Amino acid sequence: MLLLQFSTSHYCRKARLALGFKQIDYRVENLTPGKHIFQLKPLTGLTTVPVLLPEKPGEPAAIADSTRIFAYLEQYAPQPSFYPEKPTQARLLEDWLDESIGTATRFVYYDFRAGAGKSIDPSLASKLLINLVSFSYGITPATVQLAKARLKMAMEVLSVWENQPYLIGDGLSVADLTAAALLSPLALIPEYYQTYPWLFTRIREIHLLCGETLPPGLQ
Repeated sequence: MLLLQFSTSHYCRKARLALGFKQIDYRVENLTPGKHIFQLKPLTGLTTVPVLLPEKPGEPAAIADSTRIFAYLEQYAPQPSFYPEKPTQARLLEDWLDESIGTATRFVYYDFRAGAGKSIDPSLASKLLINLVSFSYGITPATVQLAKARLKMAMEVLSVWENQPYLIGDGLSVADLTAAALLSPLALIPEYYQTYPWLFTRIREIHLLCGETLPPGLQ
């Protein structure tokens, strides 16, 4: 299998955790932002990553979107399951994390990288990428404040990780994998790393379980 991705995308990290959890061998191809449109549009009709190419007879040519990739992998390799208990609840939590919290993480992370965290990578290429992302997604002081409020709510929901290893039931689910991926960029932001140590302990554990490289800030 081949995963088309942006190496810095937390949604692509989510797909890698899924593949690792299922213990499926795969390769990655890192795309160039901007140029990726010409490669993805003919494959999926979309311009977003991740995209998984199964590269197997009888299988779909391409699967776009991390949630659809999870659904495909569950059918392709049913065990271990992404939904060991309460599948409806797990899917609802995944959807909320995808649509609300993943976006909030992006806003807060790139705002940090444009300001207090600019020394992480002061290169011109990094500055251009941060400016492009900020412009494309409308990252402003007002939207960043809204994103921080969403993240505060997320920490309350995910605080069950302080006392138990799983968000739902007694097994690792799509909810744990999604949270571990989509909140991982916050590890570089001292405000979050120092305030929520339990979050990053669990993110580290899930990455190690899935055989995925630890995200920046946890290495």
